Amino acid sequence: MSNIGLIIEEKAADIGNFLVGRLLPFREKRAVGPFVFIDHMGPSELKDYQNLDVPPHPHIGLSTLTYLLEGSIFHRDSIGSAIEIKPGAVNWMTAGKGVVHSERTPEYLRSTDKKLHGFQIWVGLPKHLEQTEPGFHHIEADDIPAWEENGVQYKLIAGEAFGRKSPVPVHSRLFFIEIKTKEAKKISIGKELYGEAAMYVLDGTVHTEGNSYGSKQLLIAKDTQLCEFEMSENGTVYLFGGEPFDEERFIFWNFVNSDKELIEQAKVNWHDQNHDAFPLVPGDEHEYVPLPKSILNRK
Repeated sequence: MSNIGLIIEEKAADIGNFLVGRLLPFREKRAVGPFVFIDHMGPSELKDYQNLDVPPHPHIGLSTLTYLLEGSIFHRDSIGSAIEIKPGAVNWMTAGKGVVHSERTPEYLRSTDKKLHGFQIWVGLPKHLEQTEPGFHHIEADDIPAWEENGVQYKLIAGEAFGRKSPVPVHSRLFFIEIKTKEAKKISIGKELYGEAAMYVLDGTVHTEGNSYGSKQLLIAKDTQLCEFEMSENGTVYLFGGEPFDEERFIFWNFVNSDKELIEQAKVNWHDQNHDAFPLVPGDEHEYVPLPKSILNRK
């Protein structure tokens, strides 16, 4: 019996002036463990006149995880954080009751050719933390656990697995793992995982149960404990998942919560530009992403 419960093809989505590949949510699978949203950005070659500019926009009820493979993004938020994220580092922002942030190409790169490639991820918060105060943490690349075993390179970007723990301050049991091969290898790590699990094939090919899966495919396992597969040479895959929440998480635009009423209030607060609920972003106060008219009165 196949352990592949669902195969999701990456589908293009537009975030302003940038095209990304959306992996979650998907009609048949709204979340994997606490992960409710995953975008694969790029890889993109940006000309000297092309820049990433996502103006200030709001979030509630989630944590965002930004992980870059190439390029650079400058993050600013309403907590007062202002930091450049580079490949291998992790930006972890917990929205809680409400946060606003912007993501832009750093000033020193805005008039040069550049690349951008990475992941932007939303992780739902446990119900008792959905209204917590917002917070922000930046973890440098050198602080992320990385090791090699049997010629396979592993990196524990966030969460717990393999008896290791990432310094990213997550709020529930989860894992986000990078696996790289130079030579073809058989990987058997089901006993290290828990909850729900999905695998995204970035480079190379994955063989399992007589089938082959290439890049831009997301495989969701029926049974995490049976996670066994073969990777081709020069392969890269990402595994993510963990313990799912007891309650459903609703997503409307940038808002995630188990309580639809809190989402409705967030819509109104952002539409009205209520700066008590959603403070301005220091250093980026003059622009914002308006609430889409189509969702204001939609529950």
